[in-house]
Amino acid sequence: MTFGEMLAVFVAGVGAGAINTVVGSGTLITFPVLLATGLPPVTATVSNALGLIPGSISGAIGYREELRGQRRRILRMSVGALLGGVTGAALLLVLPAAAFETIVPVLVGLALVLIVLQPWIAKAVRRRRRRSADPDGGPVLLTGLTLASVYGGYFAAAQGIIYMSLMGMLLDEDIQRLNALRNVLVAVVNTVAALFFLLAADFDWTAVGLLAAGSAIGGQAGSALGRRLSPAVLRTLVVAVGTVALVQLLARA
Repeated sequence: MTFGEMLAVFVAGVGAGAINTVVGSGTLITFPVLLATGLPPVTATVSNALGLIPGSISGAIGYREELRGQRRRILRMSVGALLGGVTGAALLLVLPAAAFETIVPVLVGLALVLIVLQPWIAKAVRRRRRRSADPDGGPVLLTGLTLASVYGGYFAAAQGIIYMSLMGMLLDEDIQRLNALRNVLVAVVNTVAALFFLLAADFDWTAVGLLAAGSAIGGQAGSALGRRLSPAVLRTLVVAVGTVALVQLLARA
């Protein structure tokens, strides 16, 4: 890489770390930059997954207050994230590059609709829910998050938006606490996918180092900003970023 390309990758890492912590979809910043430096798509994908792990961890640490009291939920959902992440990583290495190009925009578009309607859907779900219902969303949510993690292990762009739409419907919880949980699940998926890739794919270690340093800084900045946003503003920001992500995905399809 030239010095200019290295600077671009670092700055993209900072931006992705911040955006991932607040709303997700930071991969849509870093992935095109990595491709622009000349990296092959699979190398760019696996380098991106490994490089953004420090940002996910940094963001989760920034949201540590919102994670209090969610230990059981985190452990349970992390199992689904781990299994889904490994499956998605394996699919990346065996399926043709165009395999998810049709379904991904549909998933992201549906997630955006669900986030917009989330306050009303959540109320309807709560009215139907029995008092003895699982406070962690039950098997429906766990299955949905596991499937979303398969996608996250494969590509990761807008993965967090899908998480937020599912959790917002099925958990009676403050959106900031859901955002904190989303950061943990994304960190689990990125980590397990990257560990899988270490055994089976080639990395560009310069890109990984630059993204790691940038995303760690961005994760702290993003958590400082995101925790100050009201639920309405945060939901609006998720929809806005998700819409940009959807446009980019459709343009690539």
